[in-house]
Amino acid sequence: MIKRIPDRYFEAAGTVFGLVACLSIASQVWAEWSTDRPSTVSTAYAVGFLAIFAFWTLYGVRFGRAALWITNGIAVATQTLLLIVISIK
Repeated sequence: MIKRIPDRYFEAAGTVFGLVACLSIASQVWAEWSTDRPSTVSTAYAVGFLAIFAFWTLYGVRFGRAALWITNGIAVATQTLLLIVISIK
C-alpha cells in the first residue's frame, strides 16, 4: 500500500518535517542565546548531531533527494550555530 503513494508526496512531507526539525534546533539556539545560565547541552551531543546532519545532507545530494539535502543542510547551519552558542557560554 505504501508503494502506491507517489514519491513527490514523500518529498513534500519530508521537506515539511525536516523544516519543523530545523525550527526545533533554531528554538534551542534562541533558548541558549537568550539566557545567561550555563548551557545544559553537551558539546558531544551537538557535535554528534552536526555529523549526522552533515551525513544526511551528503546522502541527499548523492541520491538527488531535495527533501534530505535542503533540510539537513539548514540543520547543519543551525546546529553549527548551536555549537557556537554553547561553546561561548
